[in-house]
Amino acid sequence: MTECSLATSVPDWVIDHPETLVVFQELGIDFSCGGKSLGFACREQGLSEEHVLSKLHEVINGGIQTANPSSQT
Repeated sequence: MTECSLATSVPDWVIDHPETLVVFQELGIDFSCGGKSLGFACREQGLSEEHVLSKLHEVINGGIQTANPSSQT
């Protein structure tokens, strides 16, 4: 598993942390975006990088309940 950051591609986030898929869907970030970094995808969507990272880390750490029960541990 890689250390996920703004430089990590969106597909790698989803591969390493499938539970983050719901966050990308909610924010309108295409998770099959051709390997674009999370930072690039945030800028492209006009989203705060810090806000997106915070939401992703909350989901990874179990702080946000997702609509997809199969992604919860």
